[in-house]
Amino acid sequence: MEAQLVNESIFILRETYAEFKNPAILWSMGKDSTASLNLCREAFLGKIPFPVIHIDTGYKFKEMYEFRDLLVKEWNLDLIVARNNEHTSPDKGKFKCCTQLKTEALLKCLQDYKFDAIIVSIRRDEHGIRAKERVFSPRSTNSKWNYKNQPLEVWDLYQNLSKDKEHTRIHPILHWTELDVWKYIKEGNLPYNPMYLAKEGKRYRSLGCEPCTFPIESDADTIDKIIEELRTTKVSERGGRIQDKEQAFSMQKLRTLGYM
Repeated sequence: MEAQLVNESIFILRETYAEFKNPAILWSMGKDSTASLNLCREAFLGKIPFPVIHIDTGYKFKEMYEFRDLLVKEWNLDLIVARNNEHTSPDKGKFKCCTQLKTEALLKCLQDYKFDAIIVSIRRDEHGIRAKERVFSPRSTNSKWNYKNQPLEVWDLYQNLSKDKEHTRIHPILHWTELDVWKYIKEGNLPYNPMYLAKEGKRYRSLGCEPCTFPIESDADTIDKIIEELRTTKVSERGGRIQDKEQAFSMQKLRTLGYM
């Protein structure tokens, strides 16, 4: 794991805390957002000085809830569980389900707590649409993302264009890869969900809602084996997320409306 990657992420997090009045961080309980939580702990002397938001769809794996509750206690997290209680389900369409249970739940949380910055653990390498993002990404009315008009970010100079915007999305590990995340987890001996480890020839490479997330074929039952697997695999990281939103147009539409 390159120290420069970590240092850049810590710089972004400290800039966020200095520039915004009321930031928070999203936590899905997956490897990326858990790594970002630990980067916050590195940046702020072992503590996370702002709330941690979990968007709870009600369809997560029980192992994810168990991991959440364990880490909340161990790391003393100021957890906010945000839900949209409007009844829907994946069988009514993945796009509608994600919009109501994730995007609308997040928007309501933003409005209720008046957060002006949200830290999100997306990476450019995980999806083509996310590669269009900037580290500091302003969101306009109703959290809409104008992917055609993003701020310039050159020579690691980030523009805070939050004036007249509803809030700003901050992406501290946008420049990382999946391999970087696992190296960071290994080197820091960080906790992670055991669902990532292979069992009976299959493992989860990306975690989401239970009806929409499937394991991939793999014998990687240790972090070392995961790292070796990632050096040679041709399988997409989100290959187990077979759902409408993973199509490029649908994902772009979801993110334009405020999806993570």
